[in-house]
Amino acid sequence: MTDHDHATVSLLIVDDHPVVRDGLRGMFESEPGFTVLGEAPNGVAAVALAASLDPDVILMDLRMPGGGGVDAITELTRRGARAKVLVLTTYDTDSDTLPAIEAGATGYLLKDAPRDELFAGVRAAAEGRTVLSPAVASRLVSAVRAPRSSGPGSEVLSAREREVLVLVARGTSNREIARELFISEATVKTHLTHLYAKLGVNDRAAAVATAYERGILGG
Repeated sequence: MTDHDHATVSLLIVDDHPVVRDGLRGMFESEPGFTVLGEAPNGVAAVALAASLDPDVILMDLRMPGGGGVDAITELTRRGARAKVLVLTTYDTDSDTLPAIEAGATGYLLKDAPRDELFAGVRAAAEGRTVLSPAVASRLVSAVRAPRSSGPGSEVLSAREREVLVLVARGTSNREIARELFISEATVKTHLTHLYAKLGVNDRAAAVATAYERGILGG
């Protein structure tokens, strides 16, 4: 059946626990339509193996000694790897899943998901579809909406605060900002205090970084 052969999904399994790797390998190899090309114990090995094996899908753990998953995903994306990366996580509120998806992962699966869900997830990823659980999907949506309001109880920056932020981003000192905006240095400090509170940061560098991240300042 050439049609079935064509639909075989090749996998690279990345996890620092041999037991997890063995379990996943056994599961996928016993299911028609999947082939496991290799395994890696960390992100660095995963990037090297992905280059030589060219799998369709990489099942990637995130926290591994010797090279974590987010760094590996970033590197795979940078190299333009063809493989779709599916993050394997233990619980769907894992704070690392968002950075992983931002780095280029196509989605993620829970390690204890039922077999059929794992198979369906990997097939969907191979076809280029996003695989997310509802918990992470809603967190992603709120992260994308963050520019409107930057966290609990905060409001959007005022036009004046935005002006101050733009000048801060250019490395302008408080004194120069005061001169440029025709306000006192004390007023500049007040604007900065409000800015920091709204962005949830403590200093100029963090304010600028957060503003770029949230799209308040253009890239």
